[in-house]
Amino acid sequence: MAMLVLCGAAGCAGDAGDVSTRGSTQAGAEILFDDFEYAGRQQMSESGWIIRTEIGWPGVRGATWPAENVSITNDLQQPGNHLLRMTASTDGDGRNTRQSQVCHQRKYREGTYAARVRFSDAPVHGPDGDQVVETFYAISPLNAPLDPDYSEMDNEYLPNGGWDGPDRSFYVTTWETAQLEPWIADNASDDFQGSQSGWRTLVIQVGDGLVRYYLDGRKLASHGGAYYPEVPMSINFNLWFIQDGLLPSAELREYSQDIDWVFFRAGTVLRPTEVEASVAAFRKAAVGFRDTVRPTMPSLPSPCNF
Repeated sequence: MAMLVLCGAAGCAGDAGDVSTRGSTQAGAEILFDDFEYAGRQQMSESGWIIRTEIGWPGVRGATWPAENVSITNDLQQPGNHLLRMTASTDGDGRNTRQSQVCHQRKYREGTYAARVRFSDAPVHGPDGDQVVETFYAISPLNAPLDPDYSEMDNEYLPNGGWDGPDRSFYVTTWETAQLEPWIADNASDDFQGSQSGWRTLVIQVGDGLVRYYLDGRKLASHGGAYYPEVPMSINFNLWFIQDGLLPSAELREYSQDIDWVFFRAGTVLRPTEVEASVAAFRKAAVGFRDTVRPTMPSLPSPCNF
């Protein structure tokens, strides 16, 4: 898109103007919007994104998280538009397995989260069958096993199954806490079967004691009580393989996940149609990036390793 306006906490020129819905771009709202109209990773970093390079959970033991697995690419279906692309590859050996993750600053809790994401049922090339996880989620650090001050909200698509579930499973999960070794999960989770290949709009509403998940405008689940997020989280996308879920093949295969845009509005529960209206208004005004979400005081560290 030409003549993009990049806006930060100090405001911006070329604002989207007044729109009469709660999903608008009106001044004063705390909003993150990113259309990923960047030349490359350096510009992403300047907008507050962290591209993971640290080895560790989750995924295959020995796997790495190379920065080059995250890129900006042209949208072949919409000329002039750009996409954030993440890739993951393996030949069945953890030492040759590459995963990817990006994180935005840890300052998000109540409000509305949304992203337009392209999921895939099969690799870009190579044999199919690895248990790959394609995601959009928000998370805080797990500072200790069964840490009570922990929050996490997940959208996870598993085209080849995993976690004892069938192929083409989509999970929405809200966490109270967890322990990695031995594994203990304290969460509320719902799963849905059927292919999600293609572009999907994911919305998470956090307000009034409930976390509500939507897929393409359809409400999937509500979680509350002990699972309601208690602490600020970072916004994340990652693409990784489940340990012991790799296809027994030495042939290299590569999977990809694209993100068209991501959106957050603090303190307001927006309907999916209102989110779409806000994104359309930003795009009409050629606003490629805005971040007016105030950081916590004091600001929190934002690790990108989980």
